Amino acid sequence: LRMAAAGAAGQEKQLAPTLLSFFIYNPKLGPKEGEEEKKILFYHPNEVEKNEKIRNVGLCEAIVQFTRTFSPTKPAKSLHTQKNRQFFHEPEENFWMVMVVRNPIIEKHKDGKPVYEYQEEELLDKVYSSVLQQCYSMYKLFNGTFRKAMEDGGVKVLKERLEKFFHRYLQTLHLQSCDLLDVFCGISFFPLDKMTYLKIQSFINRMEESLNIVKYTAFLYNDQLIWSGLEQDDMRILYKYLTTSLFPRHMEPELAGRDSPIRAEMPGNLQHYGRFLTGPLNLNDPETKCRFPKIFVNTDDTYEELHLIVYKNLTFPFSLPDTASIPPTLEFCRKLDSIVGPQLTVLASDICEQYNINKRISGAEKEPQFKFIYFNHMNLAEKSTIHMRKTPSVSLASVHPDLMKILGDINSDFSRVDEDEEIIVKAMSDYWVVGKKSDQRELYVILNQKNVNLIEVNEEVKKLCATQFNNIFFLD
Repeated sequence: LRMAAAGAAGQEKQLAPTLLSFFIYNPKLGPKEGEEEKKILFYHPNEVEKNEKIRNVGLCEAIVQFTRTFSPTKPAKSLHTQKNRQFFHEPEENFWMVMVVRNPIIEKHKDGKPVYEYQEEELLDKVYSSVLQQCYSMYKLFNGTFRKAMEDGGVKVLKERLEKFFHRYLQTLHLQSCDLLDVFCGISFFPLDKMTYLKIQSFINRMEESLNIVKYTAFLYNDQLIWSGLEQDDMRILYKYLTTSLFPRHMEPELAGRDSPIRAEMPGNLQHYGRFLTGPLNLNDPETKCRFPKIFVNTDDTYEELHLIVYKNLTFPFSLPDTASIPPTLEFCRKLDSIVGPQLTVLASDICEQYNINKRISGAEKEPQFKFIYFNHMNLAEKSTIHMRKTPSVSLASVHPDLMKILGDINSDFSRVDEDEEIIVKAMSDYWVVGKKSDQRELYVILNQKNVNLIEVNEEVKKLCATQFNNIFFLD
């Protein structure tokens, strides 16, 4: 067991970490002197003067080359300086992505003048390296690889795609609230009883049979995944897109069960309530456009280019028709709507009942003495009682940043060793933090109890494992 202490920050004003710059370059594109600008494929912020862009990219190249002499197989991941931290990622050969994040600042006042102190040790490398890797995964989901763009139309096409995608995507990076969950990039699963799960599975089988161009289906409820036919890595990034970007844009009060008073006010056919979140806005208007975003899956070995249909009723299933060039027609959308809509309305009611049962069971303890994060590397299952979703795009932690940093440090320790491990940390503020790593699973618990000793903390964690994870075997 290792012990550590975390000090609480004073009352000064704190400025959160911010994105200073983000760029993508390929050193092979401008090898000669005077052609350095050709290496730069994307640079944010664009207003930066040309020579400064070239200088910054050149510096990154030099750092990468320099570190290669010490470790040829694992090039540089990050560079720590007083004011900022740079993160490097080479997702495809010779294509480098760099993210520069300004360190958090404490602003103090001395003789009436502001004095800035940079917090050099606050940012966790693993967290922000993961954020940078997700930038690439998200780009790849909607555009395919960088190589594909080069094959489609050379540097010009790649630059256009990068500009179009990252101009919007970088605005959604909330660097001040990144934490351990960004490292895991897991999926929250919805716990269902066997009967309801089988109903959903047979519904998906019937639907895929009657709509034979549907290639893959996934099924979500309340931002939680119930069923997915996609490969794990594709589902992981698609899940992130759906829950942090697409669904929040279409927020509306979810309907309750079959007998809900809201249902009475619904116009038309009460047995059918569904609509497309991507695709046609109005099925009855023959002029309506059927536009579906394209996504790319299985990019490691082959290319599968699919159209993403997201259909929403109480639940969110979505299907990916594999029609290489022709987008699904209005006729197809009507057919899907007529087959899927009514059945979903019935299924949703069953799931809703299950949801209320789950809520009743877990609602027994209103404010538990411990908060936890659980992650399983095998199925990417993630569960957190630390994060409250306050806004659509940011998942905010309900504990002090110092404690979140301890969790990140424990996780970094875990990733250095292969065997199972347990770490217990006593923080300055009456908090105990426990990390358990057991057979591909990780559990992090934060306890707030005064005057307890190590043995009592251990007992509390055992109790938590028994109540919350009774069917999961943690090695002791």
